[in-house]
Amino acid sequence: MRPRFALSLSGTALMLLSSLFLAAPPAAAAGGNYVALGDSYSSGEGTGDYIGSAGSCNRSLHAYPALWASAHSPSSFAFVACSGATTADVIDKQLSAVNSGTTLVSISVGGNDAGFASAMQTCVLSGTDACLTAVNNAKSFATSKLPALLDQVYAGIRNRAPSARVVVLGYPHLYKIGGSCTFGISDTSRNAINGAADTIDSVISGRAGAAGFAFGDVRQVFTNHEICSSDWWLNSTRIVVHESYHPNATGHANGYLPTFSARA
Repeated sequence: MRPRFALSLSGTALMLLSSLFLAAPPAAAAGGNYVALGDSYSSGEGTGDYIGSAGSCNRSLHAYPALWASAHSPSSFAFVACSGATTADVIDKQLSAVNSGTTLVSISVGGNDAGFASAMQTCVLSGTDACLTAVNNAKSFATSKLPALLDQVYAGIRNRAPSARVVVLGYPHLYKIGGSCTFGISDTSRNAINGAADTIDSVISGRAGAAGFAFGDVRQVFTNHEICSSDWWLNSTRIVVHESYHPNATGHANGYLPTFSARA
C-alpha cells in the first residue's frame, strides 16, 4: 500500500500541472489560428515593402502581425488589416476571416472613425488654432460615439470566435514635447495631438476591458521614440503622404510586436 503522504503529493502535483495547462492562454498553444484585423497601425502602413499593389491595403511583412506569425508559425494566419479601415470596414470586410476555429485575434481600430487622419492634416496645413479645433472634434467623437462603434466590433469578434484570445492595440503619442524639432507645427499642437491619443486609448481600453479582451498600451514603449526624439520609431511628414504619422519598421518590431507578444 502506498503511503498516504505520497498519494497526497501525487494529487497535489496533478492539480498543479492541471492548473498550469488550464491557465495557458489559447494563443500559446501550438498550431493556433491567428487573424489580424484593423487599420493602418496593424497593416504596417509606414514600414514599406507592401504586399500587393500600391493601391491595396498596404499590408507589410514588417507589420507586427506578420512578424509575430513568422516567429510563431501558427497553423493559419489571416492578415486582413487594411489601411484606412474604420469600425464599419472591420465589420463589413474583415470579420469574415474570424470563425469558431480562430484562437488569436489582434486589432487596432477607432482612429479613423474619430477623424484622426484629417485632424493631423489640419494641424500640418492650417495652424495652431485650426489644429486645436480639429483635435477637440476628434476627442469629442471618441468619447461620445466611438464606444458604441467599438462595442459592435468587439461583439462581432466574440460572436464569431467565442474561445479566441483577443488583443486590442492602442495608439502611441506621436510627438516628444520639447524635443529636437525646430520646424513644423507648434508644441501646442503637438501636445494636443498627444492628448487626442490619450483620449482614444482610454476609450479603447475601457471598451476592450468590458468585452473581456486584453489591451496593449503602446504609449510607454514608444516613450523617447516619438517624432522629435533622438530615436524616431514613427514617420513624420513624408513625400509618400500615406506613410506619414505611422510607426516605421522599428516601431513595429520594437514597439508593437513586444506589446502584442506579451498579451498573445
